[in-house]
Amino acid sequence: MIMDSVSQKVITPARCQKKEIKTKTKRKRKDLVFRWIRVIVLSFFALFVCGVLFLRFDTSAAAQLTDNVLRPILGDSNIVYLEKIFFNTSDLARRLTDNSNSDKAPQFTDQNSGSNIAGGNLNLTPLKMNNNFEPLDGEGIWHNHPLSLFPDKEVMAHTFVRPDPDRSYAITTIVQMDMHVMRMGSVAGTKQPGGPVGKPGPGVIPKDIIDSGKLIAAFDGGFQYKDGAYGMIVENTTYLPLKNDLGTLVENSDGSLRIINYDGQSLGGSVAFVRQNCPMLITDGEISVANPRNKVLWGRLAAGTTDIYTWRSGIGLTKEGNLLFAVGNNLTPVTLANALKAAGAVNAIQLDINPIWVRFNIFEPTGFGKYTSTTLTKDLQDGSRQYLNGYEKDFFYLYEK
Repeated sequence: MIMDSVSQKVITPARCQKKEIKTKTKRKRKDLVFRWIRVIVLSFFALFVCGVLFLRFDTSAAAQLTDNVLRPILGDSNIVYLEKIFFNTSDLARRLTDNSNSDKAPQFTDQNSGSNIAGGNLNLTPLKMNNNFEPLDGEGIWHNHPLSLFPDKEVMAHTFVRPDPDRSYAITTIVQMDMHVMRMGSVAGTKQPGGPVGKPGPGVIPKDIIDSGKLIAAFDGGFQYKDGAYGMIVENTTYLPLKNDLGTLVENSDGSLRIINYDGQSLGGSVAFVRQNCPMLITDGEISVANPRNKVLWGRLAAGTTDIYTWRSGIGLTKEGNLLFAVGNNLTPVTLANALKAAGAVNAIQLDINPIWVRFNIFEPTGFGKYTSTTLTKDLQDGSRQYLNGYEKDFFYLYEK
């Protein structure tokens, strides 16, 4: 027998054996916990590496896998959390290895931009951002994008800026369009946003517009149903009811556009379409996404949290009535708003986010309802085939009046 020197209790061999077994059991449990932690960490690291490669080489498949397989299993909030880790870790890696001298201007697919033509309705004042970067070639300078439908007229121009003073690599491309000669249309996708509530859309540009030979461009719409169930109305069909306190794009039957904060007010009786997507980015010339009231709204909607650095697109209207479309990498809603404001947006909202969903295609008619198409820049997803033949998500298109 053994006497415990502290408690003065007699420790029998049986008690020693029990104590030893208990100690070993605790050690095994601890080892098992650490083993599982290592497995989880290594698995996450492996998934992260695979995700990077997957997104790098097959972005479309990665997006479909995430939405159609992982979301139902892990749930929306967990997927958004993983997306946040993925995109922000990618952004951090980019920041740590960033060399501003290696930054390059966007590769526009239209490398033969025509010279600027005086007398148009576009505001071609050079843009300036408040940052300390050495300007890249062409940064902030508007370049005419000639269209065969408008010979000798400047109705579309593009440029780029860097709206984040801490990220020289966060480059936003901006397109300005003369809405005095263009008309806008909205198409609900075959699945989004109304499909989950039994209101699928046509998903394709109307046949009469295609056959007319007047199609000019098409670009992405807003979020899917599960990321906010934002309102959408096209002509007499309500795909999703409107919600209060959201940025809302409205086209009247005469083709005039407005971007408003919808709070239940009457939109009038001559509305062609309405599409909502997140709170306002810019309201009456002031960036409103940074407003504490709007931060609550952004934070409430998982896919719209402001601290995810990813590809984003947005739309705005200038005081001249011109339409602006902005798209860029490593953006937050605030830096997207910065870019749109620099381009002259008086009111603006965000559209879609993430690399696979942000798009801008320019069409050139070749006769008999046929077109050639190019993406705005070489790093954007090509959606032309889907816009012309059927797409599961909503989008906008432009055509000659």
